[in-house]
Amino acid sequence: MIASLSGLTTAFVATTIDYGAIMPMLIIFATAMIGVLVEAFAPRSQRYVVQVSVALLGLLGALGAVIVGLDHQGSTLAGAVVMDGPALFLQGTIVVLAALSILAMAERFDGVGADAFTAQGAATPGSAQEAAAVRAGATTTEVFPLTMLAVGGMMLFPAAGDLLTMFVALEVLSLPLYILSGLARRRRLLSQEASLKYFLLGAFSSAFFLFGSALLYGYSGSLDLSVIAQAISTRSGMDGLLVPGVLLVLVGLLFKIGAVPFHSWTPDVYQGAPTPVTGFMAACTKVAAFGAILRFIYVGVAGSRWDWTAGLWAVAILTMVIGAVLAITQTDIKRLLAYSSIAHAGFVLTGVLAFDKVGISSVLFYLVAYGFSTIAAFAIVSMVRDDGSEATHLSQWAGLGKNHPVVAGAFAFLLLAFAGIPLTSGFTAKFAVFSAAVAHGATVLAVVGVLSSAIAAFVYVRIIVLMYFSEPAGESVHAVSPSIATTLAVSIGVLMTLILGVAPSPLLDLAARSSLFLR
Repeated sequence: MIASLSGLTTAFVATTIDYGAIMPMLIIFATAMIGVLVEAFAPRSQRYVVQVSVALLGLLGALGAVIVGLDHQGSTLAGAVVMDGPALFLQGTIVVLAALSILAMAERFDGVGADAFTAQGAATPGSAQEAAAVRAGATTTEVFPLTMLAVGGMMLFPAAGDLLTMFVALEVLSLPLYILSGLARRRRLLSQEASLKYFLLGAFSSAFFLFGSALLYGYSGSLDLSVIAQAISTRSGMDGLLVPGVLLVLVGLLFKIGAVPFHSWTPDVYQGAPTPVTGFMAACTKVAAFGAILRFIYVGVAGSRWDWTAGLWAVAILTMVIGAVLAITQTDIKRLLAYSSIAHAGFVLTGVLAFDKVGISSVLFYLVAYGFSTIAAFAIVSMVRDDGSEATHLSQWAGLGKNHPVVAGAFAFLLLAFAGIPLTSGFTAKFAVFSAAVAHGATVLAVVGVLSSAIAAFVYVRIIVLMYFSEPAGESVHAVSPSIATTLAVSIGVLMTLILGVAPSPLLDLAARSSLFLR
């Protein structure tokens, strides 16, 4: 007994914590806690300004900590957290994209204007300042601490060194998203249905992840990814548990990126969730989930890839084809972008399946490019209104280019980026992942990806034609004048989409330098 306690004490003493390495996550979680306190104690009239300021300052501090963390690479917390090139790159990406999402949320959460708020039974604002506060989203300031909690989980997800930490990160990022998905005020029933569906299916996916982790623990005797990799290399485990364990863990991870056949939640949740939250989920959740997939595959189970790669190939092909084909049938702009998101998940999986450092760097670049374009696109969707409600039906976008040429032009440019047209970030990103796939024996995936891109391009061009070559749907459809926050979010997203298409070399070089995992 004494010997056991002595050994346990020695283990605790031997465990050191590099606070410089985990400082970005500590800052984000501290910011979330401050936001909760602000929500509880700050006067209602001041919450909006304080919450937005706290969230943006926290994200700025976390970005600085990520940059400082370049000198603190390595594992900490007894190997539970691994800070290496991919983890730092993805954490920086998540922080920057989350800042853009906060700017979009700060404009009007779910686009609820003063008239809509009054219609919900609240007192009529007594002044122009109060009306502006309601319009800006002051009545839903709880979204900011919830978003920060989700960001904290997203930052931990790709840096997890073992499956238990990865599961904790999965739940920390998911639970706030379940709540955020149900906070739309104009479409309460649709939003609450989306939240419930996301929660139930997310719980199933978490169960698959846990069951797979248990099988891998039975195989290797550990949840540590490096120990699992060592057991695979020496074939020292129970082989019958390995492949089922890998596949079940992958089910839990593939659910978060919306890969087929685990995609059924995506169009419903994207449609029902408040539009700024949809943009946040579409961009940041994909970055975090693909980071976790990369670490699990490349660090933990790469040695057994010949046993399960065929299944992942099938998932990638189905994801690209079904995402592109079903996008054609959609009449709601948010559901259309949801299926577009599914297709893009398949494109990124093509880079993952290259199983090479070049594949990792191409995936990192793709996630950055897609994130900027997506947040800007959903911010524009939230600006197009019909009598105060979001104009999400495609017919309502007819003639938008005539009445609002700037808004339509920005959206058209982002659609061209999704299609992969040259001189946009989408072209560079797709070229990177497809070329990595071809160079490492996955030519079939690249061919399917190109064909799926052509199908999806038809969808995007159809929307552009609708905006510029159709008569306006009606006088009630218009694009609202955005605040400085939304203007910044859209402008930065569009500008980065252009820059990464015209001059992608700096980010490609950074991704290449950040593509080495610590094992």
